[in-house]
Amino acid sequence: MRFAAAAVVASLFFGPAYAERLKELASIQGVRDNPLIGYGLMVGLDGTGDQTMQTPFTTQSLNNMLQQLGITIPQGVNMQLKNVAAVMVTATLPSFARPGQNIDVTVSSMGNAKSLRGGTLLMTPLKGVDGQTYAVAQGNMVVGGAGASANGSKVQVNQLSSGRIPGGALVERTVESPVGAEGTFSIELNRSDFGTTQRAVDAINRQFGSGTAEAIDARSIRVRAPEPQQRVGFLARLEDLEVTPTQAGARVVVNARTGSVVMNQAVRVKDCAIAHGNLSVVINTEPVISQPGAFSGGSTVAAQTSQISVNQGGGAIQMVRGGASLSDVVKGLNSLGANPQDLVSILQAMKSAGALSAELEII
Repeated sequence: MRFAAAAVVASLFFGPAYAERLKELASIQGVRDNPLIGYGLMVGLDGTGDQTMQTPFTTQSLNNMLQQLGITIPQGVNMQLKNVAAVMVTATLPSFARPGQNIDVTVSSMGNAKSLRGGTLLMTPLKGVDGQTYAVAQGNMVVGGAGASANGSKVQVNQLSSGRIPGGALVERTVESPVGAEGTFSIELNRSDFGTTQRAVDAINRQFGSGTAEAIDARSIRVRAPEPQQRVGFLARLEDLEVTPTQAGARVVVNARTGSVVMNQAVRVKDCAIAHGNLSVVINTEPVISQPGAFSGGSTVAAQTSQISVNQGGGAIQMVRGGASLSDVVKGLNSLGANPQDLVSILQAMKSAGALSAELEII
């Protein structure tokens, strides 16, 4: 078919639901990552830093840092630096991270620096949402790009205003994760589904004994926790349990910007007749030069002539037969010969007419 073939064909390989490990279907409440953020300075740039006249916060930050190091800048001195850039530093603090461990950080320019390539990040505290410092970042950054410019010409490969520092932050504070502290674990499924939740409860009770787990709602499961010294092994076995999820509801996802269309295996269509035509208007304008006669004293005149054509095609009514499988649905839509933009309108109209048995989601 001419519409988003790769996306639709990929969905054809979805067969019956297979068992998956519980760790792919759910997460344990309290075991989570925490975002960190900080503001710092990048130095050592090769003349590609911030223009300090346009980014006064860079100069202010540099003055504050120098004062902390015992260096005082005289009043009224305006530093014109080209190798310093103000940056934002972000990182993710993993669960159970301990002081002394290293984590990766991402450094991004927040001023008008041309490139951060070759720069060194100065000591930058990384704070959590509570304002506490959980890590300190510093080090040389890796930028996966290159660029050069001269006389107004510029060549650039990839992004030069951000990069990563592998292991560039040192954890200073631990985020406590009291898993099972109250005698129970809470397991949360990634997708709300009563059937999958009940199957997960049944699998846990078969493995660890009746009454070990109970369903709270379509997403949450409460599990009785063993003794503290046995909890790590218990959770390891719990995450390896295989659960067969129930079939997801019929859904068609359409990306209106790219024209991609993805359907799952539960989508069905009913018999319907569809007529869809394309109207195209083409305007072609060309300049025409009118030259005056010899010795007439006239002047050359430039005029414009336009040719307009209107084309309408594909208006014939097509019959789409109801399908009992996804392949039948694709065959029926193939008969329309629609492009991605047309298919979005057709699917919306089929949904309104009751001929599409699926939830239509536009992203």
